[in-house]
Amino acid sequence: MSTPPAPEAPQQPWWKYGHLWMVIGGPLVVVVASFVTLYLAIHTPDPVYTDAPGSSHSAGSEAHAYELAMQARNHAATGGVAPKASAAAEAVHP
Repeated sequence: MSTPPAPEAPQQPWWKYGHLWMVIGGPLVVVVASFVTLYLAIHTPDPVYTDAPGSSHSAGSEAHAYELAMQARNHAATGGVAPKASAAAEAVHP
């Protein structure tokens, strides 16, 4: 003797399944967070830093290393290279 088949549960709309929202919710939160990050990056850019920390030291090579680091940082922040501070700096660092 066979048992009669169990009655099927009525179909529910897709948005009523809780585990579906867990699957959709994770990527949705990441997309919203990426737009918030993009907004913050566009509206609050990093300021261009002009005072080199090594400029007060007497060691020429250390000041030159800071100058190159500052140029790279400012280039990354603005997309351009800042002009040299003075011709004296060029004479010290050929």
